[in-house]
Amino acid sequence: MTSITSKICVVGDFAVGKTSVVERFVNNHFSDKYLTTVGVKIDTKEVTLPQYELTRKLVIWDVAGTDRFGAVEYAYLRGASGYLFVADGTRPVTLKAAHDLHDQISQRYGAAPSVLLINKHDLSTQWDVSPARIESLGDTHDEVYLTSAKTGENVEAALSRLAELITDRELKG
Repeated sequence: MTSITSKICVVGDFAVGKTSVVERFVNNHFSDKYLTTVGVKIDTKEVTLPQYELTRKLVIWDVAGTDRFGAVEYAYLRGASGYLFVADGTRPVTLKAAHDLHDQISQRYGAAPSVLLINKHDLSTQWDVSPARIESLGDTHDEVYLTSAKTGENVEAALSRLAELITDRELKG
């Protein structure tokens, strides 16, 4: 089976669970301890895509939380094959931040496959995001997933789907 390496960047506002999502995906682990990412944290994981007869090694750049990119963040994003945007369902303002970050990336680097995770679904009783709002987010992102880094809900599915979207784009040339 062929193996291809792709850089993906995980972006979103502060404390939405970006690092926790990556930790769940890469190591199937969750910690309640909050640690602020300074700069960028890089992890890798291979995803098998049997329908394409290949394995995609994802080099995951977990970029420090922000609602607006500066020169350093833009440098981290350069060369990404796709993006994982993360928002917090208990804080609707983080959905706007994800939307704004998507616009900034698109303006600077052009369109790329993207998946939005609305995280902390284990706290759905505290969510303040309407189903209509969630549905409208599909206009900006290729896919939208309700996830929980704590329980693992939809984390693997979302990142696997991003790997598929990247592969589809590359095949279309």
